[in-house]
Amino acid sequence: MKKIANLLLVSVIAGAVTLSGYKLFFEQQSFIFSDSPTVPVTTASFMNTSAKGAGINEVDFTSAAETTVNAVVHVKNVAINSGPKSLMEFLYGYETEAKPQLRGAGSGVIISSDGYIVTNNHVIEGASQLQVTLNNNTTYDAELIGSDPNSDIALIKIEADHKLPYLTFGDSDNTKIGEWVLAVGNPFNLTSTVTAGIVSAKARSLGGTNQSFLQTDAAVNPGNSGGALVNTNGELIGINTAITSQTGSYVGYSFAVPSNIAKKVIDDIVEYGNVQKGILGITPIPINSSLAAEKGIKNIEGVYIDIIEEDSGAYDAGLESGDIIKKIDEIKTLNFPDLTGYLATKRPGDEVKLTIERKGETMEIPVTLKERQTIVLPIMDLEVKNLNDKDRKEFRTKKGVKIVGVSERFEGYGLEGKILLSIGDKEINDINDAKVLFGRITRYGNTSITMLNKKGERERIILQ
Repeated sequence: MKKIANLLLVSVIAGAVTLSGYKLFFEQQSFIFSDSPTVPVTTASFMNTSAKGAGINEVDFTSAAETTVNAVVHVKNVAINSGPKSLMEFLYGYETEAKPQLRGAGSGVIISSDGYIVTNNHVIEGASQLQVTLNNNTTYDAELIGSDPNSDIALIKIEADHKLPYLTFGDSDNTKIGEWVLAVGNPFNLTSTVTAGIVSAKARSLGGTNQSFLQTDAAVNPGNSGGALVNTNGELIGINTAITSQTGSYVGYSFAVPSNIAKKVIDDIVEYGNVQKGILGITPIPINSSLAAEKGIKNIEGVYIDIIEEDSGAYDAGLESGDIIKKIDEIKTLNFPDLTGYLATKRPGDEVKLTIERKGETMEIPVTLKERQTIVLPIMDLEVKNLNDKDRKEFRTKKGVKIVGVSERFEGYGLEGKILLSIGDKEINDINDAKVLFGRITRYGNTSITMLNKKGERERIILQ
């Protein structure tokens, strides 16, 4: 009996130890939080919200997607190559019949029922033939209406026998950071692909340029170029243009030309045949640059003016070096891309209101934008400007452009301050003529350039 009692006691003790060990090492602990009103409780939502306050589970993308896919097209850039394709063909001859070759492909957005389509300039550049395939797989030949390499926007047109679905332009200036957007295009030749994301940033510049882009995290890959970036209302707020990647494929961010800039470029191409750019006429000092450090400029929100271009709108309005542009037409300008992005929607003759800070004082100054007065010419890298009344009187000429800047390799030739009159037998009337004529200079053969000095004497140099 005593042995049985001892055995029972040992069993009880062993069971208690086992149960305690299980509770201590294996069982997950549960914590109960009091809902007493004396204990503060914070409720957090884990849903991303759009600028309109709707979480992703509350946003309906289907309507915008359905509208957009039917207005986004596949654009093929076809080049006609009639030359030899190998050394053997070069030596022993080849077929003279030209064969079309696919040079590249991208996307486009129908913007009118009669077949006008906006795309990227780099999608159609160098094309001998353009082909457009709609979402219903119907293919048309397209005509290039015009393009602008600076903004990377091009306008093409197809002739259909019926009215086409199209997208309306939204106001990209009203787009908010964090707003939901859809990117629609043809990546990797996959037609009508829709991806979703948010607007990650505005007025973003790329590659050292001052071009202003919308940045989004919607997936964009090769083939999406020229496609649509739309808001949840199905309004076109951007033209997908670029990605930043070391692999060439999407890694998290993509960039779109804002719709306000694209629309202005398209309107100019249709109305004028080229892009009309309203120029303010300033050169800023980049914040956080070595030049800014030398001048003691730091922690500035705005555009710090360094140089005022002579005969520009800024010059006529009385802007000064050292002024800081804080707003343009009541829109904040935190950096230079903010400013250039807004100016890209303006034409010569438009008036803008600048809010500036000068020596600690805030003031508003109206400025009438002008055409670009200076330009850097290709080949020789000469900076030239259009003649003003003073130049015409001093040099006694109505035609030509004035050299106001010389590249390092031509510094010893005494070119600065002289008037460029002609290249060969072609007269130069303004900076646009000069740009075209200098662009035609080749390294084969000699090019004669005629200039006028302050004594009224004509000089000629031969560029070899």
